[in-house]
Amino acid sequence: MSQQTSSFLRLSLLRPGDWLVIGAAATLTVWLALSAWTAGTPQRAVIRLAGKIVADTPLDHAQIFSIRGPLGITRVEIASARARIASDPSPRQICVKQGWLTHAGDSALCLPNQTSVELIGKHRLYDSLSY
Repeated sequence: MSQQTSSFLRLSLLRPGDWLVIGAAATLTVWLALSAWTAGTPQRAVIRLAGKIVADTPLDHAQIFSIRGPLGITRVEIASARARIASDPSPRQICVKQGWLTHAGDSALCLPNQTSVELIGKHRLYDSLSY
């Protein structure tokens, strides 16, 4: 018996109800993936220093905030419905290298200077911090 014949025999064991279940499972999987990982549009930015909210501002107009932390001044820039940490005195510049935050739930943390920026929208993107 050839390999092509054995593949045909395996497919012939599937009945119409089996195909219906396989199709429903595939559709459900795609729908869950799209709904769980689609971030909403951000509406405002929350800027924190040492865990306390310093500013909660809408993203509709350009602004620059200067936040004085333990190491010095962190500059947060808001423009075109997005935000970023433009400059920070932290040694490795990880939060500056993160660039523009554009989706609801995005955040940038400057741990040495104890500052953070988070974009908030109508729907929050799921992440491990939401647990």
